[in-house]
Amino acid sequence: MRDISLSNKTYKLEQDPYSYQLQDVEKPELFREMFPYTETPKIAFNYRRVPEQMVEDIFITDTTFRDGQQSRAPYTTEQMVHIYKLLNKLGGPNGMIRQTEFFAYSEKDRKAIERCMELGLPFPEITTWIRANKKDFELVKSIGVKETGILVSCSDYHIFQKMGLTRKQALDKYLGIVSDCIEAGLRPRCHFEDITRADFYGFVVPFANRLMELSSQSGVPVKIRACDTMGYGVPYPGAALPRSVSGIIYGLQHYSDVPSEMIEWHGHNDFYKGVVNATTAWMYGAAGVNCSLLGIGERTGNVPLEAMVFEYASLRGHLNGMDTQVITEIAEYIQHETNYEIPPMTPFVGANFNLTRAGIHADGMMKNPEIYNIFDTGALLNRPPKVAISSTSGVAGIAFWVNEYRKARGESALPKTDPIITSIYNWVTSEYDAGRITVISEEELAERYVRMTQSRSVLL
Repeated sequence: MRDISLSNKTYKLEQDPYSYQLQDVEKPELFREMFPYTETPKIAFNYRRVPEQMVEDIFITDTTFRDGQQSRAPYTTEQMVHIYKLLNKLGGPNGMIRQTEFFAYSEKDRKAIERCMELGLPFPEITTWIRANKKDFELVKSIGVKETGILVSCSDYHIFQKMGLTRKQALDKYLGIVSDCIEAGLRPRCHFEDITRADFYGFVVPFANRLMELSSQSGVPVKIRACDTMGYGVPYPGAALPRSVSGIIYGLQHYSDVPSEMIEWHGHNDFYKGVVNATTAWMYGAAGVNCSLLGIGERTGNVPLEAMVFEYASLRGHLNGMDTQVITEIAEYIQHETNYEIPPMTPFVGANFNLTRAGIHADGMMKNPEIYNIFDTGALLNRPPKVAISSTSGVAGIAFWVNEYRKARGESALPKTDPIITSIYNWVTSEYDAGRITVISEEELAERYVRMTQSRSVLL
């Protein structure tokens, strides 16, 4: 019988003739037409478009201490505590960085959790990711954690080929684990691993339906984290499942009645789509996007948290209390205190992200920084635009560098025709004429500038 009911989302009478049941197939569905393995994965379109449905309260969650530690040297306890404080500072008083998750396996990780909880900060809420057994549930509950992540892989690649189970066996196992978690007094966050290669209507929706039934019966909210584990998700309207990000988010809401605030997107960047997929998840109804600082994570990394800070501001027109200058503070801390090397071209945090080498660009920057700077990086990130001096910098590049240097010393700007600038330009030119191939360093330029100013009377 077809059910007609008043939707609490659209406030219209809606009819849904479908009730998706678990399809307990004998052989795994590997979607070989999309994922041939020996060829590039294919993006299929069925032209089924779902409505955008961004919710009022969208937010960021963090996995720096979990996924972010899986591809680099582990942080020390002290480093985790310091980074946690910076996350609180970045997220601001409104808790835009709503949660962060820790491992709870080692003594070091548990100590970090305890130290961070002792700070009494309201945000980000401390959650965990643990092995799915009663002993670990009791462990994190005793620390005071209220929510934990549980791995519930949902593609047949994982169910059949990794765990050696059938879909029904996997479903029963997962439901038992989630029930144990609820019984232990914790909120479960179910990590739907590899959702972008899963049979959406044959497993994902029936499983989500059962989770929502558990939630309704127990009164405990059950969160679903849609994990694009391999970065296969695509943001394109009309793309076919299981790769369609909009289709996944819409389907969880429409076919399983998962509330938006209980849907979280977790993406990877294998095909350079991490940020746009996370934004798409927001736009189609997921309240949370899960990120890591600097995008550090498994393989090609997670969605960079700092990127979603600016995505939020771009979509909403304000920062809702976030302090973007802390992004620079975080980047400098991670780079200098943990010996992590940030690729120089990385947006917002790399050494070269607002640095220009071309003289024609420097000339434009002197006339108006807006011409070649993405926004006021000095005000928003405490990183004024810079120029690198090389064979292509020209007089304009030298003048820009000199005037930025003078500005930092409280001195007035010089025109491009000033003898000091001409002299430094001639020196730079002679260096490259003599065969130099490296960029002129800041120290060399500063030394040359001081020398020129000391002999200014001679130059004039």
